[in-house]
Amino acid sequence: MHNQPQYFHPQAEAALADQELRANFRGAMDYLRDKRKTAFDDADEESAIRDRSEAIRQRCLSKLPELLEQLETNCIANGIRVHWAENAEQANTIFTDIIQSHGGTLAVKGKSMVSEEIELNAAMAKEGITCLESDMGEYIVQLGRETPSHIIMPAIHKNKRQVADLFAEHVPGFEHTLDVDTLIQTGRRVLREKYRTADVGVSGVNFAVAETGTLCLVENEGNGRMCTTVPEVHIAITGIEKVVEFLADVPPLFSALTRSATGQMITTYFNMISGPRKDDELDGPKEVHLVLLDNGRSQAFADEELRKTLQCIRCGACMNHCPVYTRIGGHAYGTVYPGPIGKIISPHLMGLDATQDLPTASSLCGACGEVCPVRIPIPELLQRLRHEAKQEPNPGALPLRGQKAAASNTEAFIWRSFALATRQPALYRTMTWCATRLRRLIPSKLGPWTRCRTAPRPAAKTLRELMAERNK
Repeated sequence: MHNQPQYFHPQAEAALADQELRANFRGAMDYLRDKRKTAFDDADEESAIRDRSEAIRQRCLSKLPELLEQLETNCIANGIRVHWAENAEQANTIFTDIIQSHGGTLAVKGKSMVSEEIELNAAMAKEGITCLESDMGEYIVQLGRETPSHIIMPAIHKNKRQVADLFAEHVPGFEHTLDVDTLIQTGRRVLREKYRTADVGVSGVNFAVAETGTLCLVENEGNGRMCTTVPEVHIAITGIEKVVEFLADVPPLFSALTRSATGQMITTYFNMISGPRKDDELDGPKEVHLVLLDNGRSQAFADEELRKTLQCIRCGACMNHCPVYTRIGGHAYGTVYPGPIGKIISPHLMGLDATQDLPTASSLCGACGEVCPVRIPIPELLQRLRHEAKQEPNPGALPLRGQKAAASNTEAFIWRSFALATRQPALYRTMTWCATRLRRLIPSKLGPWTRCRTAPRPAAKTLRELMAERNK
């Protein structure tokens, strides 16, 4: 299933009509909210963690160009080969060249949203290279030929019956069962054999430390550690915004990430990769490559307000608390990054012409901003993008691709007319007089608005008429 953001509205309607999907998300979102609430049971501690995490991300982003150069220098000194990719096409070419140079045909992958962003699996398939997902959630959606519906829990939209049906269809010898432990063990048994035969291991990066040239990887299943140590070649890919200045910056961000994402004080595995296997070491890859991807991030970085988008540490908390996401799920958005964070990231990656409906798919309730561990002002950025979708760029601003894609001559005429009317007292009084007397001509059904809402019944008399009667 590959939805597209241009068709957000029909995709959302289809999701709302899927009662099983809505039940799956309702239970999962309630669970994750409760877990986060338990992890942050002290409001003062939560505020302090968020303040510090925000300060770290803003400091690192303010020095991003220098930190990227420092990261490259220290990674190379550690034996890591660094590659730069301006867009998805360049990144996929880098992967192809590395894998083919080793005669590889199988890559086993840890969970990486950036690899989803560049559609790595499809690109490698065209070159005769199989990319097998090793994260259990990613493995499940790969079997179903779907894309992840959540950035932390890719298969959160499926229940155990749906997973069992997938295994029965694709895993030889599987006996249908709804026992969760059996389902997990079945997937792990299949994947464990692949680690031994894979030519290349692929991973994402949660934090890249400029000070030491270290790649940090957060995970719970151990598959990330297997992907980065068993195959002879390890390729890590990350967006350029994931760099942090000091190793000491990682623990506060790590704490904020795990508590916000899954309600854990600490994850099961925290991997720190600083180079390939040394001569006196028994395990680890012989080669480590790092691919640094731009793909629209420089555009966001160039604008001081939109730069805050890049503070994201990919915890998914904003999704779990969003009233829109929790009802329609991730696939309805048609983007790699769904939910509130996706609405502000995707326009930079894909252009406003493709994503113009996403910034308006929000009630602006503010829940996403209230739970963000790095305090990204998501509601304010959504309003900014709504403006960008309809107006010319601000003076001196670097325009988004597709700027003004949602502009409407009719809407512009209506607002100009309204502005003119409100500036002229006599015209304004005439307009309100007409509106109160012609209100009965308004249709009882107002299209999509009244499908979920009941329009208020007009008062029998105007307020002025009631006041006049009262004063008689």
